[in-house]
Amino acid sequence: MPDTQIIRPLVAADAAAWRRLWTGYLAYYDTTVPDAVFTSTFARLLGPDPRDFQGLIATVDGQAVGLVHYLFHRHAWKIEEVCYLQDLYVAPEARGTGLGRKLIEAVYAAADAAGAPSVYWLTQDFNHTARQLYDRIGKVTPFIRYSRA
Repeated sequence: MPDTQIIRPLVAADAAAWRRLWTGYLAYYDTTVPDAVFTSTFARLLGPDPRDFQGLIATVDGQAVGLVHYLFHRHAWKIEEVCYLQDLYVAPEARGTGLGRKLIEAVYAAADAAGAPSVYWLTQDFNHTARQLYDRIGKVTPFIRYSRA
């Protein structure tokens, strides 16, 4: 019998699994955040404010193995809000199963339902494995990101 893959919104009962997955995501980028950020971020993901983050979780046979965070925001060049996919993570044991694509497609569907004309995200140039997927499901742009020094 094949594995059962489900992409669904985060719920309060996902707190421990979400924290484990987001910790893995942060570790990939060689960073950590204080406990207060974990608490605040999870609360925002579950909160009622439509301008806050949204979160989805991927499960295989009931086990959480992936997550995606996204948000809608205003854009000076468009009337509609656009969608920013901020975090995408699939646990190592579930990579290559199509879950990364399904998580992105779920964000695409949420953007379509919200009337957002575009979805965009950032990744580091050394993230070659993820970029193989991104090159198939998105379009690389010529923009270079700067941040405050």
